[in-house]
Amino acid sequence: MSHNHEHTHHHSHSHDHDHSHDHDHSHEHAHGHGHSQSHGHSQGAGPEMSTKEKIGVLLSHWVDHNDSHKDNFYSWAKKAEQAGLDAVAVHLKQAGDLSEAVTKHLKQAEEELRG
Repeated sequence: MSHNHEHTHHHSHSHDHDHSHDHDHSHEHAHGHGHSQSHGHSQGAGPEMSTKEKIGVLLSHWVDHNDSHKDNFYSWAKKAEQAGLDAVAVHLKQAGDLSEAVTKHLKQAEEELRG
């Protein structure tokens, strides 16, 4: 048994860095029971984007977004060190390092997509 629904929601968030995020998302879900779900950005009027085009747009966004988080992790790691919170700083630096690895994979995916 499956149940499908489509919804659009708007959300904004700021993470104490130099920009905030504002996204409109349209999602169609098929829940559970081995069915898939898909997520896409609504593009308004005009021709439907191909999956390849959508992935290209998303990858670019994810690289920028992830890099902003990485910079934020490193910045707060430095602040944690200055506050004597060395163990916290270690974890924040590790989160920054992992974010760098994520960005590397996202950029490799962009290269593959371009051929």
